[in-house]
Amino acid sequence: MNIQIFTTGGTFDKIYYDALSDFRIGDPMASTILDEARVTFDYTVDSLVRKDSLELTDADRELIHERVAASPARHILITHGTDTMTATAAALKNIPGKVIVFTGAMQPARMRLSDAPFNLGLAIGALQILPEGIYIAINGRIFEAANVRKNRAEGRFEEDSTD
Repeated sequence: MNIQIFTTGGTFDKIYYDALSDFRIGDPMASTILDEARVTFDYTVDSLVRKDSLELTDADRELIHERVAASPARHILITHGTDTMTATAAALKNIPGKVIVFTGAMQPARMRLSDAPFNLGLAIGALQILPEGIYIAINGRIFEAANVRKNRAEGRFEEDSTD
């Protein structure tokens, strides 16, 4: 299996600089985490943008769509900020023939108590067993992207029961 990983920034790749939580988006952490885990599958990592997800524009989402659609890989993993992950997932809904899994983190991967490595592992596992579609793998759960929302007060994702 060959996995194409696209990174977009977000908390997953943040670097904090001071006590006021000033941050910048650093180099993608996915390769570091996968190398440390000693994975035995092939993957490539491409950084598409380095932004907090609240700063993503329609042009950024169009770029993500273009790169995912053009990728020869069937299995696509996207690391993304959690605040607008569902909006970007919705922008990819018309791409057929691929398993697309989004993941992110509530704490940067560079921090000791980060959920990033766990979420990345969950997303990799999900890619291997899910049928074609778009999903979000986070907080120990796998959601269909069209039926999930971020509960900011609880700091977690949950099924969207507003339908």
